[in-house]
Amino acid sequence: NWVMSELLRELPGDDERAIAQAKVTPSRLAGLLRLIDDGTISGKIAKTVFETMVRTGEDAIAIVRREGLTQVADAGALASMVASAIAGNPRAVEDYRKGKTAASKAIVGHVMKASGGRANPALVSRLVEEELEKLTKR
Repeated sequence: NWVMSELLRELPGDDERAIAQAKVTPSRLAGLLRLIDDGTISGKIAKTVFETMVRTGEDAIAIVRREGLTQVADAGALASMVASAIAGNPRAVEDYRKGKTAASKAIVGHVMKASGGRANPALVSRLVEEELEKLTKR
């Protein structure tokens, strides 16, 4: 859905010439969608890549490689970020222990911020939940 809104925002009104002259071709847009689908980049990163594609006409994978925008999906690498976020958010941990499971989202947010938005959000959520569950069983 966001692709359509992003694309339509870049194209003025119903000017067919603008669509024909757009730097982002259908095949390049499909390439961007494949990167999201296969987990190479997140939706948030895709928006940044798309903005660059609109300006330059460049292929999504070229932008991702050049800018180092691939999503971090290594549980080992993310585990240390999760541990730091948990250690740095004692209030969220305490709220979670009291049954406020939504408090985990604050910790996930800290990990996402620390990773520059590159961490795989689903994996981060799972790792945070696992670690918080361990803490509540102590």
